[in-house]
Amino acid sequence: MIKPVISACFFVAVSSVASEARPSRSFQASECNVTMPCDFSYAQPRRERTPRPSLQAYRATQMTVTDGGNTATTISVSGDRVIGGRPAGCPSSFCGCGAALRVFGHVVPELNLASNWLRFPRTSPAPGMVAARRGHVFVLEQHLGGDMWMAYDANSGGHATRMHARSLRGYAVVNPRG
Repeated sequence: MIKPVISACFFVAVSSVASEARPSRSFQASECNVTMPCDFSYAQPRRERTPRPSLQAYRATQMTVTDGGNTATTISVSGDRVIGGRPAGCPSSFCGCGAALRVFGHVVPELNLASNWLRFPRTSPAPGMVAARRGHVFVLEQHLGGDMWMAYDANSGGHATRMHARSLRGYAVVNPRG
């Protein structure tokens, strides 16, 4: 009694899998003609990569900054200045470690995680303060206008430490000495 039921279930399973199989392109292409055109709608078209402009083009020589939406100021930014790579003693994800070296002069292991910087008290932006969010942190060096700051930015991309213009949008500014 059980053998016929198991055999029937096996037959149904095998036949349903076979009915969902798609014919290969070569088979379908050989069956195509004028009266029965081919339908390759199931095939995903290959997307070709288009060359993207380099980031340097976006960080070129001038930037317009507004302070509170009232006054627009154009400032000159000479682009990124790579000042190093991963500091000795820092893990492979090193923005928090690099910021601790800049602010305190030594590695503070619990600050290697960027979100741990959010434990410091909030403050208004000023040189020496730190902009932090979950996933990234950088040290404020010089105000450029509006929400733009020249920043010491460890692990800012390409495993490099840079001094470059950064926006504070999306970041909380904290006082690491508070």
